[in-house]
Amino acid sequence: MSTDILLDVQNVTRRFGGLVANSDVSVEVRRGEILGLIGPNGAGKSTLFNLIAGAFPPNEGSIRFEGQDIARLSGPARCRLGIARTFQVPRSFDSMSVLDNVMVGAFAKEPGSAAARRVAYETLAFCGLQQRAPAPAGELTPPEKRRLEVARALATKPKLLLLDEVMTGLTPSEARLGVELVRKVRDQGVTVVMVEHVMEIVMPLVDRAVVLNLGKVLAEGKPRDVVRDDAVITAYLGERHRAA
Repeated sequence: MSTDILLDVQNVTRRFGGLVANSDVSVEVRRGEILGLIGPNGAGKSTLFNLIAGAFPPNEGSIRFEGQDIARLSGPARCRLGIARTFQVPRSFDSMSVLDNVMVGAFAKEPGSAAARRVAYETLAFCGLQQRAPAPAGELTPPEKRRLEVARALATKPKLLLLDEVMTGLTPSEARLGVELVRKVRDQGVTVVMVEHVMEIVMPLVDRAVVLNLGKVLAEGKPRDVVRDDAVITAYLGERHRAA
């Protein structure tokens, strides 16, 4: 495997009973890139995302991170190796402070509370939430909760950050701030894989896009090429996109 390939998913299949959610999927993620996973509802994006994160193992195929086979490792074990994720529905500890929520992530790499608190403060500042550090997480607005998810993941000091629809439900101005944050994360040397439905946001942001449909890879490449692909237009974007 090339040294510039951080994550290598090869011929992965995942079944749930009689449903084949992913079928013979192969995806390479290069160091330092922002990769977008897109496709219609039911395409298998969330399943592939969860396979990478360690929510469950594949039935077939391999998942290698920095050359190491991680297909059977748990989510926490993958986190210790350098894979962090957010959730489509934010999962904060609402009765705990924002700072303590991020410290939970920092404890993945920092055994002492003083060091974890320092990392948490630094990460909150990076994500623009430092003023909210003492507030209960339950008081955050929905956009702030999404940033908290990102901050907690970043506090684990990942090499690969998996973002699950972090732009969903944001206003245009909030989405612009979200795009800036993702770019800042990449500028810090963190590779990003993001599942996103808001095409107007994700396509100008990502370096490459992988389109899934019916559990299989339909297309991949640079965003400008993917959106012109006839198969992608037919399966996902629609004929109105072709006309535009």
